[in-house]
Amino acid sequence: MSTPFQDQLEVFENSFPDREYEIEIECPEFTSMCPKTGQPDFGTLIFRYVPDQTCVELKSLKLYLQKFRNEGIFYENVTNRILDDFVAVCQPRRLTLESHWGARGGITSIIRVHYVSPT
Repeated sequence: MSTPFQDQLEVFENSFPDREYEIEIECPEFTSMCPKTGQPDFGTLIFRYVPDQTCVELKSLKLYLQKFRNEGIFYENVTNRILDDFVAVCQPRRLTLESHWGARGGITSIIRVHYVSPT
């Protein structure tokens, strides 16, 4: 099932589908909103994935992530939702997504989620 922003993501054909290699993408300016306070949350997202038949197109990823700017969503939920959308569109062999969140009240959080293709 598609989520509201998922159709923003685009992919291109992997020229080396028989080769096992990892792509790391760092997005240091991710923002969303705290659903309790309405205040902005600032984070860095780090994608590490092994592509299969397709790779994510970076401009589409940037535009997809910008959609969360005014979205009231908890750290854990946004990290899992982004992983689910990425997997649905890109269909990688493996993916780890980390979200590193700026301090709020003296506390920082890192959320780490993993995906491994069943085949």
